[in-house]
Amino acid sequence: MSTPTPDPTSDPTPDEHRPRTPAQAWAALRAGNDRFVRGEMEHPSQGIDRRAQLSAAQYPFAVIFGCSDSRVAAEIIFDQGLGDVFVVRTAGHVLDTTVIGSIEYGVEVLGASLVVVLGHDSCGAVAAATAALQHGELPRGFVRAVVDRVIPSIVSLHGPDGTGMATVDAATLGHEHVRHTVQMLQGYSMSLAEAIDQGRCAIVGLEYTLADGHVHLTEAIGDID
Repeated sequence: MSTPTPDPTSDPTPDEHRPRTPAQAWAALRAGNDRFVRGEMEHPSQGIDRRAQLSAAQYPFAVIFGCSDSRVAAEIIFDQGLGDVFVVRTAGHVLDTTVIGSIEYGVEVLGASLVVVLGHDSCGAVAAATAALQHGELPRGFVRAVVDRVIPSIVSLHGPDGTGMATVDAATLGHEHVRHTVQMLQGYSMSLAEAIDQGRCAIVGLEYTLADGHVHLTEAIGDID
């Protein structure tokens, strides 16, 4: 049985303040991160009433696809609560078909109007991919699969002689990985590309700074203004 495409002009949840457009969703996340940085979190949507309200269905306004790093918990750094964001996480925010399917589910079935690719500084996966390109050092086991999926994002910075990356700082490598992931999502997913063309969704790439808690916009596809 097919699932109907959500109508962005209607709100199926009792919460009349739920962001409905990509711009509204982006504004809500920015406001939440500002509260987190200031240490003035509201901890919304975390009470008994909210839990009961969501027992039958969920209508998150954004999908956040981020790194599994324990220091970058999406609901906390954006000061959101139960039912607000649909979170997908992998080490190094690397993509595969199940990840893309999960993101599509958040948009096409649950009605989220914004997809966030959330990277951060001092990412171990990016560092491991850099070591693999520079020195041929590869991790053991299935951790290598994570590194293999980061390498395409940064290999263009490597240089033909294998030494080019030595002059590129870690922040630039992380920035490139976020940007490349955003572009891959649009390119690989016809569903997301159509949602963007129709104005139902946008994709943004963000970089989180561990020390101060700020998120910074790296890449945007779709209208978020």
